[in-house]
Amino acid sequence: MHLKKNTIAFDLSQPIYSLSDLILPAHTLNELKRAISLREHQSAVFEEWGFKHTHKYDNKMIINLYGEPGTGKTMAAHAIAKHLNRPLVLVNYGDIESKYVGETPKNIQAAFEFAKENNAILFFDEADAILSRRVTNMTSATDTSVNQTRSVMLTLLNDYNDTVLFATNFISNYDPAFMRRILMHIEFDLPDETTRLRLFEKYIPKQLPHSIDLVDAAANSATLSGSDIANGILLSAFAAKNEDAHEVTHQNLMEKIENIRKGKEANAGKKFDISSGEILKTETREVSENFVKQQLNKEKLS
Repeated sequence: MHLKKNTIAFDLSQPIYSLSDLILPAHTLNELKRAISLREHQSAVFEEWGFKHTHKYDNKMIINLYGEPGTGKTMAAHAIAKHLNRPLVLVNYGDIESKYVGETPKNIQAAFEFAKENNAILFFDEADAILSRRVTNMTSATDTSVNQTRSVMLTLLNDYNDTVLFATNFISNYDPAFMRRILMHIEFDLPDETTRLRLFEKYIPKQLPHSIDLVDAAANSATLSGSDIANGILLSAFAAKNEDAHEVTHQNLMEKIENIRKGKEANAGKKFDISSGEILKTETREVSENFVKQQLNKEKLS
């Protein structure tokens, strides 16, 4: 996607992942297959079984993929498109947001029109930015613009009888009006131990010399996503090369996994206890606005 003379031009993307590339918990994969079947059996249900007369405005597939970062939501969107043999129009809110009032809704409408003209599946990543709750107490032109954007999106979803995919890490931010218009919500959990073992097996190249205990790695990598595991394996290979070693050791991998876990814990304000397998609560202290101002004033004086 790129900007061109104040008009956003959208690009068609060929899906790069298939269902066979996805390593997910069984319930998530089953839900994905159910979503695909909605489109595969659409003609039979609406035409042969007569639902075009009773559900004339429901000839659409609006699916929301939600869950933790790095759990495969974007890969799943590609897999859905590939299985249906259709291209994707990838839309990030940052690409269509405009500083000019009224332009963002026009950009969203242009995305829908482009997808329809090219028989493509429309995919909004980080969708909470556009499906979030509307402003109730409007105090600025920005608030008015936000509500206008949400209203246009609601209208487009009502009228668009095709496939739209959303992905988010923050489904709690969605406006209830959008929730009602989404046909299916598919949750992407962090991988369980069995799934983590399959992820380690997938992301360790066959030609990689290593002494990694895959079962132990899977057992001691709770709270990690598939993306975290892929990154941990790659980083452990670079660590081994940096040590001028001839193989990647189990210690190389577990050190990287621990580093990734600590980073995630610091970001979330939580700590994971490996021995008990539980997430421990960390003590937090509320800081008042006046306290912050006092500290800033001290820095200015110094």
